Amino acid sequence: MNFPRPQRLLLTLFAVASIPAHAAEPALSANIEQGWDVVWTRFYLPNVQTFGDYLSSYEKGKEQAHLPSANEVKRQYPNPCGYSTGMEDGAILGGAMLSVLCDRFEVTQDESLRDKAANVFAGLNRCVTVHGVKGFVARNVCPEDATSTYINSSRDQVTHFVHGLWQYYHSPLPDESTKQQIRVILADVAERMIAFVTPENDFDFCRADGTRCPLGICRMWNVQPHEAARLPMIYAAAWDVTKNERYRETWRKYAAEAIAQSAKPGEQKPAYALLQMQCSMEVLHALEPDPALKAQLLTHMLHVRDLAAQRFRSVSAQIAQKSPEDMSRTGPDWRTVPEWKNQKGYPNPQWGPFREIWHLTREAGESALILLMVDSPALTAEQQSTLQKMFGSFDYTHNASCGLVYHLATYWKARRHHLIP
Repeated sequence: MNFPRPQRLLLTLFAVASIPAHAAEPALSANIEQGWDVVWTRFYLPNVQTFGDYLSSYEKGKEQAHLPSANEVKRQYPNPCGYSTGMEDGAILGGAMLSVLCDRFEVTQDESLRDKAANVFAGLNRCVTVHGVKGFVARNVCPEDATSTYINSSRDQVTHFVHGLWQYYHSPLPDESTKQQIRVILADVAERMIAFVTPENDFDFCRADGTRCPLGICRMWNVQPHEAARLPMIYAAAWDVTKNERYRETWRKYAAEAIAQSAKPGEQKPAYALLQMQCSMEVLHALEPDPALKAQLLTHMLHVRDLAAQRFRSVSAQIAQKSPEDMSRTGPDWRTVPEWKNQKGYPNPQWGPFREIWHLTREAGESALILLMVDSPALTAEQQSTLQKMFGSFDYTHNASCGLVYHLATYWKARRHHLIP
């Protein structure tokens, strides 16, 4: 019998919940593979080897028809961050996908992942080189001309960019030529930070045109607790791959104070903020030579994990209240939306109801991922059950949020640590 899609989804949820765990494993794995295919066929932008933020259609070839034209990007339209255009988070997503690929390779030893990782790396390399501004991490690159970029980045972009490259460097995936490219890239990013992140610039690494970011999102020091570890993490990663003493000295200059400031990130921070904090501390914890500071970092990471556990529980409950129609919403063509907000001179198109679905999908994956980013991670029975239910029943073929990347990241990290079948 052919049921309408909402009923089919409910039947799937019932089926997954009612069969023994060992019998549900193939269904769970198959559903995750659908998510994997969706990310590569709908979100990946082969012209620039990066990923877009959302889908405005499920029709083949039109999934990201909303992306800005080269002319729009050159005019910095609608704003210099590319906010809400689909070109906002390419460096973040590329860094996250490198982490996914490292974990999946560790589990499967699938040699085809080398080419996929090389492509993602090439996209990130394009983000940091195509504009000719050494060490500046662009958010994404316009697929139409493969060269145009928005001039305002953020510490969030740089955090995932550096974290992803660092993980990739230490995996078996890159060849020696690629590792040398990573050394150059991370050194260039560190040099930009040394040059720009100064009291005179209010510790801002500035836009690609060399002017201060008016939003405060490029400030790297004198920031909130969940952001304090970002700057020393960049220097630590650059030192780790290059062994250049200049970066070690700069890392040590900030390390102790950054770790102290990271103690209380705030109970209500969104999952993306906690995830980026955990990424920063993961690098610092791996490299910290001082046992006392290393212990402090571990304490902070466990605290962030506990905050993420609360967030994961809350977000899972919110998603459970949404209908399949809600979760399958597509994003708009941002040019035509009725509401725009002015963010300190940056006009930002508003997505309406889709924004919540986009956000919840991301939060579910981001908060779950944080649970696994500590030494010898463990899941409670409730967390394990909720995760398996999410992986087995989430409709990845009818979801338009790039948050699917974080679902994949959580799944493969959980597999790597033998926490789900």
